[in-house]
Amino acid sequence: MLLTITTTLPPASDLGFLLHKHPDRVQAFGQSFGTAHVFYPEASRERCTAALLLDVDPVKLVRTRGKGTPDFSLGQYVNDRPYAASSLLASAMASTFRTAMRGRCEPRPELAARPLPLEIVLPALPCQGGPRQAERFFAPLGWTVEAEPVPLDPSFPEWGDSRYVTLRLSGETRLADALNQLYVLLPVLDEAKHYWIAPDEVDKLVRAGEGWLAGHPDRALITRRYLANRRGLVRAALGRLADADDAPEDALDRDPLDEEPPPADPSAFGPVPEAPEAEEGAQAAPPPAPLAERRVQAVLETLRAERARRVIDLGCGTGKLVARLKQDDGFEKITGVDVSYRAVQIAHRRGLPDPYRPDRVPRVEIHQGALTYTDERFRGYDAAVLMEVIEHVDPPRLGAVERVVFGDARPRVVIVTTPNAEYNVRYEGLAPGAMRHPDHRFEWTRAEFAEWAHRVGAAFGYGVRIVGVGDDDPEVGAPTQMGVFTKESGGS
Repeated sequence: MLLTITTTLPPASDLGFLLHKHPDRVQAFGQSFGTAHVFYPEASRERCTAALLLDVDPVKLVRTRGKGTPDFSLGQYVNDRPYAASSLLASAMASTFRTAMRGRCEPRPELAARPLPLEIVLPALPCQGGPRQAERFFAPLGWTVEAEPVPLDPSFPEWGDSRYVTLRLSGETRLADALNQLYVLLPVLDEAKHYWIAPDEVDKLVRAGEGWLAGHPDRALITRRYLANRRGLVRAALGRLADADDAPEDALDRDPLDEEPPPADPSAFGPVPEAPEAEEGAQAAPPPAPLAERRVQAVLETLRAERARRVIDLGCGTGKLVARLKQDDGFEKITGVDVSYRAVQIAHRRGLPDPYRPDRVPRVEIHQGALTYTDERFRGYDAAVLMEVIEHVDPPRLGAVERVVFGDARPRVVIVTTPNAEYNVRYEGLAPGAMRHPDHRFEWTRAEFAEWAHRVGAAFGYGVRIVGVGDDDPEVGAPTQMGVFTKESGGS
């Protein structure tokens, strides 16, 4: 099976820096099911193409499936796996281009961070749903998609098309984003994987989907296909994706599986009673709201209870909370701040800030800023919100955030939400000791969060109350913990 990646940004041969593979060499990398070869059919200043050729050994592939497989037929040895792009190619790509997929390039870091003109070609891709399905999955990511069906036999056109397409993608994006999108979508289009779906697949999906999957209009379908419709894993993945910065508000409301997971073993809380039969004409209870929505509601209710009129959302992402604040006329001034330029640009494209007019001060503003540096734009608000923010800060820099928010900006109310690490055992797809998001620097237990909150409150003159958000588990608490800091009387 073959994958080619072409760029035309001069000097195009710098593609070798990004892939960490020299254009003048042919390299081979052993896989458990064959050998991956990387070479460059062309490498000039104007145009450079890198090729990944995966030579699959059918016998090795069968041997890697493990003992106990019920399939003893000839189909183990006679199939399309050695020739069609699938999860085999995705796995080879992950091991061969691992550093490139992480977006790291020490010799040329600026090149790794910028969008490149790319053309990606897969001559034979199994695609359940045909060309329209490929268009549906790749076009929302900004690609121009050309998917041509491969006929069953060119000599007999009346036989129709096969389930394969020749896929050509062209567009401008970071190479790391392109590779991660392929890693996820190749097995999704094939609707098959060559290995057992284990709980750690959720971590792989969230990591590879960072920055693009949460905002994809078909993220639920992609997640279900990637995880082979294993409902517990799908629920866990969608719940974690809902916290991503790129998840738009309406997408959160559309995902019925984006909710708190049930206990891994329901019997742990006693026998499960049989559900009573519904009375005739009675309506079924609506499903619980997603955790992300319940978190937003908890913050909004607290702001209203504290009579906050001027609110700043520190670490606003693409503006999920700002959009909700904007709908409420009770908030007279709303500001969002985020360190990510890309997130701020997305918020602007969503039309969240008010247009600047010479005759009035805008009610809603969004701008870029870092919470580790004092900024006069943070001052003058009744309330500041840090919703799922502090866990993204390196612990040595958390003290700077405390001084900026509580010491310099010093609003009357500060609301902080963060994951409850004890609840992680209830997520089926989360490996033991893993965090809910690959960018989290830490996740606190309830005791650790309480200790931090009371220490900060005492240091800066705030009273603190801590509440859980989401269903309260009798053993591990609620999935989200929220600290409400209120300035004590007499504080400046």
